[in-house]
Amino acid sequence: MADITRSPWLLHYDASSCNGCDIEVLACLTPVFDVERFGIVNTGDPMQADIFLITGAVNAQNAPVVKQIYDQMSDPKVVVAVGVCACTGGVFKEAYNVMGGADKVIPVDIYVPGCAARPQSIIDGVVAAVGLFKERYMQLKNKQPLSVGHLEGGEGS
Repeated sequence: MADITRSPWLLHYDASSCNGCDIEVLACLTPVFDVERFGIVNTGDPMQADIFLITGAVNAQNAPVVKQIYDQMSDPKVVVAVGVCACTGGVFKEAYNVMGGADKVIPVDIYVPGCAARPQSIIDGVVAAVGLFKERYMQLKNKQPLSVGHLEGGEGS
């Protein structure tokens, strides 16, 4: 696979989590786990992001925000759902205000299960996202239709 000319940028959004997965995502960015060694750069701007990493269950209040962030990202883009809440709604799935996982609002490419997802699993998901991003980047560059598929990353998948 050909290298791209820049590092993919990652945007993390907490949809409505208990912060367990968010703490693990932040742990991935520290020197202990150092997910940036795989070529990603953390950003807060969706217009510069290539990988959308989402934690927490989607509810009626944050669904428009999740959709807006996704729509602001340029193609190619990859979505990673981290934690059982972002994957399915988790323990909050039956709550009156919870719609479910992120895939109820936007297409999710990679699922990283866990409660809370372990840093090693999150890194596996991010590495899979980087590979999928590079593949989609080359397809876009060669004017081929973008691939749509679901991958699962991390432990227990």
